[in-house]
Amino acid sequence: MDTLRLRLIHLHRCRGITRRFIRKLLQYDPSLEQIYHFSSAEITNRFTLPNKNAALFYSDLHNLAIRQQIVHDINKYKIITIVDESYPPMLNTIKDAPLVLYALGDISLLAYSPAISVIGTRNPSSEAAQKIDHVVKPLVKNEWLIVSGMAKGIDSLAHKIALTYKQKTIAVLGGGFMHVYPKQNMSLFHQIVKHGLVLTEYAPDVRPVKYHFPERNRIISGLGFGTLVIEATERSGTLITVDQALDQGREVYAVPGSPLLSQTKGCHQMIQDGAKLVHNAQDIYEDWMAIHNLMTK
Repeated sequence: MDTLRLRLIHLHRCRGITRRFIRKLLQYDPSLEQIYHFSSAEITNRFTLPNKNAALFYSDLHNLAIRQQIVHDINKYKIITIVDESYPPMLNTIKDAPLVLYALGDISLLAYSPAISVIGTRNPSSEAAQKIDHVVKPLVKNEWLIVSGMAKGIDSLAHKIALTYKQKTIAVLGGGFMHVYPKQNMSLFHQIVKHGLVLTEYAPDVRPVKYHFPERNRIISGLGFGTLVIEATERSGTLITVDQALDQGREVYAVPGSPLLSQTKGCHQMIQDGAKLVHNAQDIYEDWMAIHNLMTK
């Protein structure tokens, strides 16, 4: 494996630093070699990193166990870094693109088009499955790839409809492969690994924590040409993904519903704020064709 890739995977696992810091390092030294020769004090002085962070970072840089674990993981999982030619083109253009991705399944799906992100509340209404059947099923049957987060509720329904019709789906997790969340989706996880792709930017042994989920949402929205919201409450975490999608210049679609249901209030608010109201799959096809035609001219 290329030395730069190994260093990048290693740095990505080190404590005390951020993705932003790694980007700064890549600009400072594109080979990522010099950092291994600096003392903790030199790291603090050169990169204005707090002493405590620099000490943690220095410790992990020279921790043999971390390097051994990386070798083990490289043999077990597919690992894609931002310096690889196989890095997903859709993610290359987004703000704070993931530096390292761990994958299980068919990585060719990372370059597949058309793809749409389908998201929504973890506690859907009784109408949600019908909405997915009405809007998402025609996309699936036309061989669109469905991207979602494998959470309870809308995410799971979106993945399942793709699997039901033996079509393509990508799940983006908020933790490492050794800690699949939620646990009740373990069977769904294995199905997606077998027939689609599971993706995460967290090392296999990293447990999911609360802030990981809004963080991974930029990958969910980044992998599709647009984001489709089936249902969302007024203060839903789904809205974070919508913000990410807008920030990335992606299309945003929302399915309306009964004004009496709390699960539709977020969608109605998004439509008022400028998201495209979706009656059926045709509303999405039209946009996709217009954008596709512009791109291929």
